[in-house]
Amino acid sequence: MLSKRTRCWRAAAAAAAGALACLAFPAPALWWFAYVALVPWMLLLRSAPTGRRAALEGWLGGAGFIVAVHHWLLPSLHVFLLPVAALLGLLWIPWALLVREFLGGLPEPGRAAAALFLVPAGWLLSELARSWQGLGGPWGLLGASQWQVAPAMRLASVGGVWLVSLLVVAVNCGLVLLIAVPGARVPAVAGVTGCAVLTGVVWLWVPRPEVSGTLRVAVVQPGLVADGPDSTDQRFAAGERLTRTLAGQPVDLVVWGESSVGADLAARPDLARRLASLSAEVGAPLLVNVDARRPPGPAAAPAAAPVPTAAALPDGGIYKSSVLVGPRGPTGDRYDKMRLVPFGEYIPARSLLGWATSVGRAAGEDRRRGENPVLMDLPGRPGVRFGPLVCFESAFPDMSRRLTRDGAALLIAQSATSSFQDSWAPAQHASLAAVRAAENGRPVVHATLTGISEVHGPSGERIGPALATSARAAQVYEVPLAGGRTFYVLFGDWPVGAALALLAAYCTLEGARSLGLRKPAPEPTTPPARTARG
Repeated sequence: MLSKRTRCWRAAAAAAAGALACLAFPAPALWWFAYVALVPWMLLLRSAPTGRRAALEGWLGGAGFIVAVHHWLLPSLHVFLLPVAALLGLLWIPWALLVREFLGGLPEPGRAAAALFLVPAGWLLSELARSWQGLGGPWGLLGASQWQVAPAMRLASVGGVWLVSLLVVAVNCGLVLLIAVPGARVPAVAGVTGCAVLTGVVWLWVPRPEVSGTLRVAVVQPGLVADGPDSTDQRFAAGERLTRTLAGQPVDLVVWGESSVGADLAARPDLARRLASLSAEVGAPLLVNVDARRPPGPAAAPAAAPVPTAAALPDGGIYKSSVLVGPRGPTGDRYDKMRLVPFGEYIPARSLLGWATSVGRAAGEDRRRGENPVLMDLPGRPGVRFGPLVCFESAFPDMSRRLTRDGAALLIAQSATSSFQDSWAPAQHASLAAVRAAENGRPVVHATLTGISEVHGPSGERIGPALATSARAAQVYEVPLAGGRTFYVLFGDWPVGAALALLAAYCTLEGARSLGLRKPAPEPTTPPARTARG
């Protein structure tokens, strides 16, 4: 029985140990730390005296991880971040129970070997569950911390970010066995060595994307503008000035960041004309992002080619839309953001949680969702199509994979993180572009209003300079295009399926074993002896 003092320090240690992994992500970006970051937490869990205690410390550690990785949300969510973290922390309870079950005490070699598979599978279960958009989406997946490690990105091309997460947790598990279980050193060394060998085999034998040409893409980053009633007009004007500096340079496409246009182009034909004039001046189409209320009913054409609208709604609704504009005006290509940021762009169960608007900068009105992904043809480059994503949609592996399977040669993420300008958020968001590029074998342009803007090639490598949060610039990038399909594009989230199958098999075996132990003793087959009575 633990004393009250011991219970308290273990609880605090669990929360702190869970938070350690945040250092592997940007902005610290200590990628190597991910391979040891879980060791203190796992050592604590394996020593838990009961399963209930392990569950508690798994929950506290998970909550600590969520708060640490998402601490930059505090200005928006304030104290509401704590109950959100407490809710998401519950997802680590199954993993904590697996750690105690397979690493607790002095496990024999066979059980230690099983831990190297089942413990990472349990971690992946928690990542999969919190990747649902309603729970905030797949931000802070452990595998994404390896965005700057070329061999890890090659693994991502085979099994996505999920495969990288599995190997990172497996290495942590092997180190725990080496530290705490002397009798399990053989399977521990074999497991860590196996991870290294698998990475080496993938690095040597998996084909690299073959470059099949280049595009010259300009990213326009206007920088911060002062908040006020005319801030959207100031931002538009700043983007206009920077875009004009591209005149005379060979450019295939100009990309503006998220919310770069603050009025619907059907309602403001003057803005549509200004954008068309810009496109003609620089000799390239512009991909802008409109964050505005759409007029109800069919929109009037602002130029030669109209912008198609969604089905008419009573009030039109507010959308975030990627819109392509050419020299004659909007081309007709429009993508409406499908996955919205919880609390930032809509309030889940607003009738129940609407009070969140009174304690933070939560959405006062729910934005409307788009219905389908969109591929856009690049004018002047026959056969080249690109797929736009908006903001944290770049965190979802399935969205970029869908666009690639549909034929995208280039992925573009339009983002704005000005609300979190001096935090880790811009660097964390920009790093996701490298992971999506490596998974799909396609270049990714991450264009923001206020930084960090980056471009990554089809292997996840950085192309050209990043635009920092202090930059106001229009930067042209030579973006390499690649053909073919990666294993991840072909086979999808197979590591997730394998992990779930492994956990299901374990639960089935454990259930069968429990039933066998509870089975009543068989009745005797010989008849009872009779006694003679005198």
